[in-house]
This record gives sequence, structure tokens and C-alpha cells, in this order.
Amino acid sequence: MRNKQVILRDTVSGFPKESDMLVTTGSTELKLPEGSSSGAVLVKNLYLSCDPYMRGRMTKRHPGDSYVNSFNPGSPLTGYGVAKVLESGDPKFKQGDFVWGITGWEEYSVITATEALFKIHNTDVPLSYYTGILGMPGITAYAGFYEVCSPKKGETVYVSAASGAVGQLVGQFAKLLGCYVVGSAGSKEKVDLLKNKFGFDEAFNYKEEPNLVAALKRYFPEGIDIYFENVGGKMLDAVLLNMRIHGRIAVCGMISQYNLEQPEGVHNLTSVISKQLRMEGFVAPSYYHLYGKFLEMVVPAINEGKITYVEDVVEGLESAPAALVGLFAGRNVGKQVVVVSRE
Repeated sequence: MRNKQVILRDTVSGFPKESDMLVTTGSTELKLPEGSSSGAVLVKNLYLSCDPYMRGRMTKRHPGDSYVNSFNPGSPLTGYGVAKVLESGDPKFKQGDFVWGITGWEEYSVITATEALFKIHNTDVPLSYYTGILGMPGITAYAGFYEVCSPKKGETVYVSAASGAVGQLVGQFAKLLGCYVVGSAGSKEKVDLLKNKFGFDEAFNYKEEPNLVAALKRYFPEGIDIYFENVGGKMLDAVLLNMRIHGRIAVCGMISQYNLEQPEGVHNLTSVISKQLRMEGFVAPSYYHLYGKFLEMVVPAINEGKITYVEDVVEGLESAPAALVGLFAGRNVGKQVVVVSRE
């Protein structure tokens, strides 16, 4: 069968470009290779997830520098996706099962690391949701907010990059708990989405604010209890001056820094001491043991209309490079998804 793939040409410095990736078409046999791991599965990829962390994988890094390995130039990208099992050497999966987890940016993949795959049991929601609200971004929002931040009803919560795959969920979780929630984003369309669709109490366009410290003071006159960090740099600096005593900062991402050769410094770290702040970085795989508990909360909330989710969907693998690059220019509105096949 034809097997279209997205290949990384070479390691990347600065902002990634579409030309850093190459869409090629080869062929593959629709069976597990002879001698392949007995635990492998052959899958047909349906949906692929574009995520900011993938930028770091385009740069050559030393082993141990990150929780995830760099991509290999000349090979297909890998990332989170939703797929259908065509053949299985792993007793946990059978032909016809739908799964989500780490797969290749290609039409068909042989996955040997099946411990990174989750069988999909709830199919009464869109399968693409398992690249977002019911996949890695969902458990990221859940773990970062509930586990890292230890929120309480009535607290003040600020979410940066709030219309993205993770931020939109954090804001809604906070509202369900009875918190006051403000989000920031980079366009009027996204700000309107935060207030009118996701139910944030307030939202602002950070690009229109000449002074981020003053902007946050305006929305949080008594200070911020919880900051869900997706941006870093100048935003983090401004937040530190606006945190309340014993505030918590969950460091999920720092998208403003990923493409810089020299990351920006953060100048207000003495606030961590003077305000007795707790600032903790985390990654989703460390909390996958909570996935069942997470589903018990989120699936009913989706079905009851208590939580909504916005996707930015593009069709075809040939659209994947532009979709991934677009994350770093803020072109996506909501969770960026690439449709490889609708079965």
C-alpha cells in the first residue's frame, strides 16, 4: 500500500519552516514485518496531534536533556495520534481496536512501544478528541491544575495561551471548581472564544498590552493564586510580580522560548522567595496512571455540555508541516489536528 510520510530534513534552529519537513510517498506491506517484536502493532493512522513540545524534538539534544528524544533527520516525525489497529502482536489490542498514543507522521505505522498506547473505549465522542481533550492535552490540563496546583474554590486563576489545546481546558476546570479565571491569547477572535465559549470571567489580548504587569494588576487587583504557565519569558516575569502569598505556578510549557537561540532571562524570581511561591514543572506521562480517574470526570462533563472543546482541523498529511509551524505563529484557534484518514 502507498504510505505517505512527513520526514524531518535536518535539525532545526530558530523558527521552524515548512521546508524543514518533506512529504514523501513510499509503500508498505500491510502486515507486521517478519521478526518484528512480538508486542508490536500495525496501525492505520487517522488523526495526528500538532503540539508545541515537538519543536524541541527538532533540535539535537544530549540524552537526558529532556524527557523525550530528538527526531532523527531523514525519518518520519512521531507524535501523538489516533489510529486503528490492523494487526496486533500485543494481546492488549486486537484488529479493529481504536487506540491513541505515540505513532508516526505517516499513513501506516508499526508501533513497537505499545506501552505508550491507550485503547479507546468511549467512541460516542469524536475520535479526534483523543488528540486533545481526551488525550495528552487533556491529562496535562487535569494533572497540572488539580494535582500540581491544588486549587480551592474561590481562588484566582490565570491561564496564558488560554485558547490552546491545554489552556481552554484548564480555564473550564477552574470555572467548574468555582474559581475566578482570566486568560490571555493573541487575537480578538481568541479572546472572544475564551469569554463567550469557554466561560472565562475575563480575557485579554497580550499583544495589545504595552505593560503586562499593569494588565495583570488590572484583572487581579488582589493578586493571582494560581498561574498555569504556557508561555514563559516576559509573561512569567510579569506574573511573578502579581502572585499572591503562597501562590502556585504549574509550568506546563514556555512556547515563547522554544525558537530562540538565546532564551530570555527571568528577572523577578526573588518573588518566589518573598511570596513563598511553589513553582513546579511537570509532563503528562508522569500522570498517565490517573487517566482512568480523569476519564470518569471528563467524559460525563462533555456529554452533559459542562465542558466544550474547540479544534482547528486540517485535512491530509500534506497539510501537516504548515499546521505544525503555525502553532508558533499563533495561527491555530483551539487544538490543532491533522486528519490523515476518516477510516
